Amino acid sequence: MTGVIGWWEAALLGLIQGLTEFLPVSSSAHLRIIGPFLPSGTDPGAAFTAITQIGTELAVLIYFRKDILRIALAWFAALPGTGASAEKKNNPDVRLGWLVIIGSLPIAILGLAFQHAIETYLRNLYLTAVMLIVFGLILGAADRHGRHALSLSSMRWRDGIIFGFAQAMALIPGVSRSGGTITAGLLMGYTREAAARYSFLLAIPAVLASGFYQLYKSWGVAGPVAPGPTLLATAIAFFVGYGVIMVFLRIVSSRGYWPFVAYRIVLGVFVLALLGMGVIQPH
Repeated sequence: MTGVIGWWEAALLGLIQGLTEFLPVSSSAHLRIIGPFLPSGTDPGAAFTAITQIGTELAVLIYFRKDILRIALAWFAALPGTGASAEKKNNPDVRLGWLVIIGSLPIAILGLAFQHAIETYLRNLYLTAVMLIVFGLILGAADRHGRHALSLSSMRWRDGIIFGFAQAMALIPGVSRSGGTITAGLLMGYTREAAARYSFLLAIPAVLASGFYQLYKSWGVAGPVAPGPTLLATAIAFFVGYGVIMVFLRIVSSRGYWPFVAYRIVLGVFVLALLGMGVIQPH
């Protein structure tokens, strides 16, 4: 570490977090890549990334507040012991609520099991660049060859588990949480918008749990980013992220994911070139 990230650097990182969190381009990869180019030359770290994601997830909570409230009320009303009718228990929103819970388990379990690797070895920029390219190509193939026919109301238990493991792949910077879940959805035949909307919903428990866990763990511990700049970055990520959600859903409904596929490949090749020339270091 060559320095401590200051206020304007944190503001820039918050802007990048807000711009990239919901796009299938990997926000964690962008924060990792930009670190060496900051005046401090510092990798903001996995903890900073997780905490600033609290801001973007608050944007999700507000934007999808009606959907989230409807699903939550239906789920609680159908719990065992509530005397719920068969009709209430078979409500698609109840199943969707359970699927979000089940789909959140893989990333929670694997995140705790491989926490040290996530914070160290998996942040290697060679790996990040390769993941950008490889999963960009997979996303492109899924977007091109997927059936684009299924809605969220037709989601099965098997699909929820697959979505969950796809989201867990994002523990590796460069994969992209939204990119992984959206790719899985497209491969299973879901529409572009359905895959994107479920990606947003599925991220809420995992991202908020990770963010608050990292906030608790790093409380009072010196790190590359002080609490004040971290709070600023989180706030910026919230406001920018809210706007990105609206634009993103319009883009995927009309144009698909190919612009993001091309961007991932170009960025990955660019990072590999910088590493090969010694402009940046992998660790």
